[in-house]
Formats: sequence, C-alpha cells, structure tokens
Amino acid sequence: MRIFDSHTHLNSEEFIENVPQYLAQARDLDVVRMAIVGSNTQLNADAIKLAQTYPELVAIVGWHPEDSKNYTTATETVLIDQLQLPEVVALGEIGLDYHWDTSPQDVQRKIFARQVAIAKDMGLPISVHNRDAFEDTYKILKAADIRDTGGVMHSFNGDPEWLKRFLDLGMHISYSGVASFKHADEVHESVKQTPLESLMVETDAPYLTPEPYRGKQNEPGYTRYVVEAVAKLRETTPEAIAAQTYQNAEDLFKIEED
Repeated sequence: MRIFDSHTHLNSEEFIENVPQYLAQARDLDVVRMAIVGSNTQLNADAIKLAQTYPELVAIVGWHPEDSKNYTTATETVLIDQLQLPEVVALGEIGLDYHWDTSPQDVQRKIFARQVAIAKDMGLPISVHNRDAFEDTYKILKAADIRDTGGVMHSFNGDPEWLKRFLDLGMHISYSGVASFKHADEVHESVKQTPLESLMVETDAPYLTPEPYRGKQNEPGYTRYVVEAVAKLRETTPEAIAAQTYQNAEDLFKIEED
C-alpha cells in the first residue's frame, strides 16, 4: 500500500529539526509521498527547501488567510518566482478564515481572489483553506471559474450540500483526521458521498490528529489512519482508498513517477 499525504507541514517548527525521523516513521505506515504546504515567507521557503532535499516531497506555496495582511507587491513577486520552480505543484494554502480573523476579512477576500487569479494565469491548481467562511469561499471560487486548473478543498469539514457545491466547481475534496472523529456526522456523510475520482487524504500535521492518537501531536505517517477511517465509512478496503487517493493527488498536482 502506498499513501500520499496531500497536505502536511513538515516545514513547521514541530518537525523541521527532525525531518528524516518523521519521514522514516511515515514510511513505516506506508505514507511514501507528501505535499509540504507553506503559508508565508518563511514557511514557503522551507517547504521548497524540503522538496528540493527529499525526492518524495513536493511543495505547495502561497499566503494563508491569517497572513494575508502581510501580502505585498514584493511578496507577490517572490511568490510568482517560487511557483515556477519544478518542485512546486500548487498554490496554497489560500482561502478564508473567519474563525481566527487575524487579518481583516476584506483583506482576506482580496488576497484570496488575487492568488486564485495568479494560479489561473500560471495553470496551477490551488489548495484552499476554509474556516467559518463557506459562502464567501464559494463565491470567490465560482467567480474565478477554476475548473481548468482545479484545486482541492483541504481538510473539508462541510456537509453534503456544501460538498456538492464545491464538487460542481471542479474541486477535489481532501479529508483529514476529522474523518475519524466519532461525532463528526456531517463530515462522515460527506466522505460517503464524495466521488472516488475527487477524493484525497491528508493529515494537516501537526494539527487534527486522527484516532487512535487524537489529543497527541499529529504527524504525516498518521495519514494511514485517515485512509482507514475513510475506507471504513465507505465500506471498502484501505488499499483501495490509498490507491485511488494516491492517483488523484498525482493527477491534480501533475506529478509523474520516476
């Protein structure tokens, strides 16, 4: 079995000093490829460095909504240069976060829309963060019409109605450890209804640790338990979910196996 963690943060302070250890632990759990996701100047640079160092890693770079207040013409110039590197496979994570609200909502919407436009211009998929902002996230994506380049709703936590609306925009849907939570009924129903060809898995480590390790620090290898949770909900095998989500990640990010 081979598993692709489509959204993780080995570039975060929790992991950056012990990357070989976490990669080895991931391999022991059949997690053999990962997308390392940035969100600001430092984390974008570190994501790229990791992807250039370890062949099983690829990078996703962009400006997170919480950091959008720091997005400038200068940072955009750097971002566009980074997006042209061969290790970079998508623009993200971008989107809206009305929960923490560390950047003004109007600024978040402006920078989100701007980055979606850049991704379209460059023919790159996007990785979208959405927290407590379903309606505005949907409106921006619908207005941009990103079907040609595509993207993924990272750590999707919506109900089947929202699932259908984002699928209609051509988005992939990625599930994190939330899929394993006992009382995440809406997410469970969405997992069951997501078309196989649109399904992806992730950890979002160090956040959202799945069962049976909920309450402890997450790590990329725990994508194994997300795969198992999704398989159980869909009444199929982990091997089938691992294979399909691996292929979907490669297809969306346009990754060719060596």
